[in-house]
Amino acid sequence: MARISGVDLPKNKKVLFGLQYIFGIGPTVASEIVTKAKVNPDKKVAELTDEEVAELRAVITADYKVEGALRSEVQQNIKRLMDIGSYRGIRHRRSLPVRGQRTRTNSRTRKGKRKTVAGKKKTPTKK
Repeated sequence: MARISGVDLPKNKKVLFGLQYIFGIGPTVASEIVTKAKVNPDKKVAELTDEEVAELRAVITADYKVEGALRSEVQQNIKRLMDIGSYRGIRHRRSLPVRGQRTRTNSRTRKGKRKTVAGKKKTPTKK
């Protein structure tokens, strides 16, 4: 079993797709890593030798920020936006969509379950 950056890669998948289980590695970055490490991308993770796993691990640690370091950087960026009071920071603070989506309808994932507001009652008029 290949363990890279604290993540167990699935044995039955090809290396190219197995690397994408690591936070911060997508399709493009995975293909770059495989090319730099000189590993066959069609090889299954279970078939990798210890040298190939070590080479993949070395390339990832040297050139890319992944998992814990990347997660903390993203959280720091969000906190910075909130601290400076930017529009995006305010949207994060209020748990509303950040990227310009409409909120009159939709955005239920972000806002949570609907909170019903009672309608205004009519007062009887005197004649």
